[in-house]
Amino acid sequence: MQFDNPLIVQGDRTLLLDVHAPLANECRDALIPFAELERSPEHLHTYRLTPLSLWNAASAGFTSDDAVKVLTRYARYDVPSSVVAWMREVANRFGAVRMIPGYEIEVNGVKEQYLYLVCESDFAYKEISRSKYSKDLLSQCDKPKTFVLKLTDRGTVKQNLLKLSWPVKDEVQLSDGEPLDFKLRETTLKGAPLNIRDYQKNAARALVGDKGPGTGFGTIVLPCGAGKTIVGMTVMDMLKTSTLIITTNISAVHQWIDELLDKSELTEEDIAEYSGESKTIKPVTIATYQVLTWRPDKEGPYPHFSIFHERPWGLIIYDEVHMLPAPVFRVVADLQAVRRVGLTATLVREDGCEGYVFSLVGPKRYDVPWKELEHSGWIAEAECIEVRLDLPESSELEYLGAEARGKHRIASENPDKMKITQEIIERYPEDKILVIGQYIDQLEKIARLLGAPIITGKTPNAERDDIYGKFRNGEIRVLVVSKVANFAIDLPDASLAIQVSGTFGSRQEEAQRLGRILRPKERKARFFTLISRKTVEEEFGSNRQKFLAEQGYAYRIIRYTEPDDLDFEDEPLSIGFSGDLI
Repeated sequence: MQFDNPLIVQGDRTLLLDVHAPLANECRDALIPFAELERSPEHLHTYRLTPLSLWNAASAGFTSDDAVKVLTRYARYDVPSSVVAWMREVANRFGAVRMIPGYEIEVNGVKEQYLYLVCESDFAYKEISRSKYSKDLLSQCDKPKTFVLKLTDRGTVKQNLLKLSWPVKDEVQLSDGEPLDFKLRETTLKGAPLNIRDYQKNAARALVGDKGPGTGFGTIVLPCGAGKTIVGMTVMDMLKTSTLIITTNISAVHQWIDELLDKSELTEEDIAEYSGESKTIKPVTIATYQVLTWRPDKEGPYPHFSIFHERPWGLIIYDEVHMLPAPVFRVVADLQAVRRVGLTATLVREDGCEGYVFSLVGPKRYDVPWKELEHSGWIAEAECIEVRLDLPESSELEYLGAEARGKHRIASENPDKMKITQEIIERYPEDKILVIGQYIDQLEKIARLLGAPIITGKTPNAERDDIYGKFRNGEIRVLVVSKVANFAIDLPDASLAIQVSGTFGSRQEEAQRLGRILRPKERKARFFTLISRKTVEEEFGSNRQKFLAEQGYAYRIIRYTEPDDLDFEDEPLSIGFSGDLI
């Protein structure tokens, strides 16, 4: 036993990190490759060992023995032998099933390519043989412990075998695609030197690797505001190949185009927009998930999926990969020969499909904790504050008689949130402020009260871009936005956000909304969330808090009772209402 050590390893595979112990920071860095951070309040941070966390580590060359050495080095008490045995068993499953090049045959003038799926153990071979997933996609062959599969089933097989807890190590060479003379500028068109940060370079290198089998695909996790677009362009600079970029909305498409023109030597003739407004294809093409998943009827084909085969793409960038829609997973499964990168601030998916991202886009190749970048000054210091207010008596009977979804909406649209929003805005006259919500009626009322512009899904794209531009250049100080602004929107000067309603406690949404104010700036960023007390909104709010706690942010909760004495600067923070932290 080493009582000065910071880590307690428990038999349920949770790891408790005492942040006050001498080696706490060193231990935290050592845990990042193979453990998932679950909670990080003030004194004890909780990590968990999961199969996916160990397989992500193994894919990056971090073995189970490496992980055990970390635990043994920093553990305060003896590491439970059951945990060690489980780690070795689970981690060693990565690489126990490998996908390798096969052969090509020609039937009636049509060439078909096949791959081998090689099992390193009899146990893996027998379990896969007896699985329902092998019946239609895998065939026996004369090689020992080996299956044959069609090249076109490459992704689907990987996806299915992950459900059996057999992650496939893909060792099939990737195609190079069409060459592209891509080069980053030393100085941007705006005259600023283009300085790629070390962590951005390291993220790109971790993805590209040595261009050999098993490299060139994966997911990069960086906080909002940390420059994921720069990472994507650095990958493009390293690979120099035609690139398809898929992102969340038309404003994000335009931001990618602006960034490429500003920071690379590409011209407008090299870049195309593939959206509802324009459907051209060039060496670098940027599309939206929405246009790709559109189809004229629910049962028909997706006509725009053809974009994936219009050119010999050498790289596909999935921006905000945690938002990858289910229909696009089908296409991604077919594109396993193309180098690909997923960019995201969080791999949390409320549908539990993180494994699909792992198997189809690729394992996590790089991750940096939010607070680490905050301490380095690369993202803004942020304060997260939840304001809890009572539901008006006039709404109580309606709330009590409503069904679950109705209760959430009534609580979310608490009319008292409007005056609190106004008071917060008046309290911070120097901040550029976003008011973010879920329900359009509520947002329109707030926009009228504040005399502020509003952006929703119905706002025309040209008007949307104009409003964003005015916000960036300071003509607009307060902007009301619906969930369309959750993703891939660059509003670097926003320093305060007020969340008036959200999507049923989505941690993913909380990450994105906080990210709107994390661009580095001199002033502290503040993220307010308004919650109706003793309602389902309070319950959902606790789920969103979990994400912020995981990232190391202190989450302060204040009860609103009296509107006369707002004071957000006091310590402990009091919003004048009761003055006390809950």
